[in-house]
Amino acid sequence: MTEDDEDRADALFHALSDRTRRDILRRVLAGEHSVTALAEKYDMSFAAVQKHVAVLERAGLLVKRRAGRQQMASGDVNAVRSVSAMLSDIEQIWRGRIARVDDLLAASPAPTTDTTDPSDIPRDHRP
Repeated sequence: MTEDDEDRADALFHALSDRTRRDILRRVLAGEHSVTALAEKYDMSFAAVQKHVAVLERAGLLVKRRAGRQQMASGDVNAVRSVSAMLSDIEQIWRGRIARVDDLLAASPAPTTDTTDPSDIPRDHRP
């Protein structure tokens, strides 16, 4: 990944790390909402909701437009798909590592079990 890709991933996962922001994103993916209407859904100040919306907007997960005096927010499905693609890439890396470990284990000889009879060990050497 390039440095820009890493910065984008950081912004996306930071935005999604908060429960309220994930809920806001679900709402705006279902349909456009005014920021005022969104703020009414949460037990926090309007300014706090605006900050959550701003984090989502900076990450590119939602877009705002002005409609008169209202700020309207809608989700960006393509940005959500990019998060899904990033997670799929990470999953493929781990699947590859697991497959290599499986291959190494399959190539290793099976462990032997100790079949020594304890009575064959001299008394002074027994645990």
